[in-house]
Amino acid sequence: MDDNLLRIFIAVTSIAVLIQAGILVGLFVAVKKTTSKFEAMAEEVKGKAMPLIQTVQGSVVELRPKIEAITAKVQEIAGKVEEISANVSEMSTTVKNQVHNIDNTVTETIDRARLQVIRADELLSRTIDKVETTTEAVQRTVTSPLRQVNGIVAALHTGFEVFLGQKKRSRNGAQRDEMFI
Repeated sequence: MDDNLLRIFIAVTSIAVLIQAGILVGLFVAVKKTTSKFEAMAEEVKGKAMPLIQTVQGSVVELRPKIEAITAKVQEIAGKVEEISANVSEMSTTVKNQVHNIDNTVTETIDRARLQVIRADELLSRTIDKVETTTEAVQRTVTSPLRQVNGIVAALHTGFEVFLGQKKRSRNGAQRDEMFI
């Protein structure tokens, strides 16, 4: 029985090896078919993509000088923008300084104008005071003696009228006397 068992074991092992060999042959055939399909697809992609790649390369070669020219223009414009920015900054500083100077000048002018208004007010006040003083002096020196002279003249006039007897004292005369008092 051992001999039969050994033969069965060898037969089973042989069958297993043959099955494995069949599987390996099947895998080989499948990989071969897949490889040939991938090679065919690669050739097809290569056939279609190569003209596209060549066109893109040609376009890149054609565009490279244009891109370089655009880059040069952008750098030139960037330089000009920097220069303009520096000029604007400088102008801004100058304008700020000028506005500050104008503000100082206006402030100083306003202060001087205030001082002149104060001086003019003081001058006008002194002038009014002098006019009032002069008016009082004129009234004292001119008007008072004129009243006195006017009173003397009225008295002489009344005295002559009474002396000559031409006129009696009337009510108007009393009012004239009251006006001179």
